[in-house]
Amino acid sequence: MDKIILWLIAVLVTAVCSTVQSQTLTSRILDSVTQEPIPYVTVQLNKKGVITNEEGRFSFLLDENISETDSLFISCIGYASIGRPLKEFPDNVIYLSPKAIKLNPVIVTNKNYSAKEIIALVQENLDKNYNKDLSKKRLFFRDSYFQNFYKTDYTFLKSTIKELNKKFLDSVLSTIPKKSSYYTEILCDLYGKYEGEDQKINILKASELYDKSKELDYDELEKKFNEIVKSNIKRDSYFKIKSGLFGAKIKEEDIDGIFESDIDSTDQAALKKELDEKKKREEERKTDFAKYRKNSIVGMLQDLFYLEDSPLNFINKSRKYDFTIKDFTYMGDDPVYILEFVPDGSADYSGKLFINADDFAVMRLDYENVKPLKKFNLLGISMKQYLRKGKIIFSKSENGKYDLRFLEQEEGTKVGIRRPLKIIEKNKHVKGRNKQNELSVKLDMGTAGTNKRELIVFDSNPISTATYEAFTENNAVLPTYMPSYDPEFWKDQTIIEPNQAIREFTSTEETAK
Repeated sequence: MDKIILWLIAVLVTAVCSTVQSQTLTSRILDSVTQEPIPYVTVQLNKKGVITNEEGRFSFLLDENISETDSLFISCIGYASIGRPLKEFPDNVIYLSPKAIKLNPVIVTNKNYSAKEIIALVQENLDKNYNKDLSKKRLFFRDSYFQNFYKTDYTFLKSTIKELNKKFLDSVLSTIPKKSSYYTEILCDLYGKYEGEDQKINILKASELYDKSKELDYDELEKKFNEIVKSNIKRDSYFKIKSGLFGAKIKEEDIDGIFESDIDSTDQAALKKELDEKKKREEERKTDFAKYRKNSIVGMLQDLFYLEDSPLNFINKSRKYDFTIKDFTYMGDDPVYILEFVPDGSADYSGKLFINADDFAVMRLDYENVKPLKKFNLLGISMKQYLRKGKIIFSKSENGKYDLRFLEQEEGTKVGIRRPLKIIEKNKHVKGRNKQNELSVKLDMGTAGTNKRELIVFDSNPISTATYEAFTENNAVLPTYMPSYDPEFWKDQTIIEPNQAIREFTSTEETAK
């Protein structure tokens, strides 16, 4: 009898749930006309919301309070909104219809603003439109990093140590992966204000997805260098590393620090020391992981356009941009102006603003740089930040003000090195020449890295100063390593659905099994 009851419940919610056991609602949203996926759609259930990814996919954790009669609300700019009970959705694909625009006559007759007047009204209403006080925010954060070594050339000039030859250097370069990707995801609570760096983080769960086989084997390289260096350098030697006009000195004791000897496992004191140090490193890893991820999230939040020091200064320094009204549409029942902006002079970005025609809140903004943001080229070392784009989406809270709902950033940087490199062994106590050995090469290397960061805010609740001050960071979570994507890892949580690249990611070690 119990099995029959469970089966009946499954039938009721199978339209949008992957399974009853997982209690996760999973679906994809498509345009009813083009059949194309619709990204960044707002999906709400019982006042909690998620955003579809770039493929139109979303998932939603269903707790024990959810029933098949609860309504799912779906809204997107330019589409007719949907709001109906879960049981009425026919299958795991949901279609949205483009919304025919019927202009509100009040807006046409009484609110015929110019683009400049709309921006002025946005500025005038900034303080009252956005929640800026202390809050506790439940977040899901994904960081996707891609690196491509598009050039790893060098010219071998000279080596007086026979082991440090071109064959050895080729073997070292061959261990450098030409292309690699790394994904990390965390679910956390963040305490504090959006503005400023005094944030506190509580990481609840985290994962890392990458291919360990594409990491440089530093231990093996250290072992090789240790054998070569120790068998060739003389006592009291030191190394001089020169690259062009600059040089640095490495003493013999520094070399000993780099190339550590093995610990005798039979020595109990040494073994205890090793275990203690391992435990200490583990705690440091936890602290560093939490600190680094918090800094990444806080750095993203500094991009909120209404903050005084935000680099996205389309509103605070609107004189740097030209604005044009391009369209009028709806997001749900909210009338929305769509304004495009381009630089007026030396500004960095172009994009779109989606502005509520009633309260003049920016509900969404899309932006992309129009020129490199940073460039550096000196003495053979170059750097260019060629890409910075993103989008920010807000939703109205119960107090009538807007909270951040979704934030996406994508940044791309290229780094190049074209310069000579010399490693020279010197020794003051050896008669004759001060210079003992030398390795000389000319490097020509280039790498491009891209970071895509996504942040979704599920809940944002105001807290008191006392609650904020009482919370202490624990830093007790390390990410779970995954050699390939595991859909079970986040099955009990609401997250941003992974895209196809993440879902299909498999490391070399997994492929070999």
